[in-house]
Amino acid sequence: MSSRNRVEVPEAKEAMDRFKMEVASELGVPLSNGYNGNLTSYQNGSVGGYMVKKMIQAQEEKMAGK
Repeated sequence: MSSRNRVEVPEAKEAMDRFKMEVASELGVPLSNGYNGNLTSYQNGSVGGYMVKKMIQAQEEKMAGK
């Protein structure tokens, strides 16, 4: 079964990985490169959820001309 979590723009993968690590650091989640099976689903979900929140906030600010 193929993964549904793919980066539509391959060149953006590195930037998304940096963003993920930045968000994990802000939230205090000990995320590492590679396998993170030691983390709870709550910890992993909080990183993904906060990433989406920040991306939406940035887009709203951009659209508002800030």
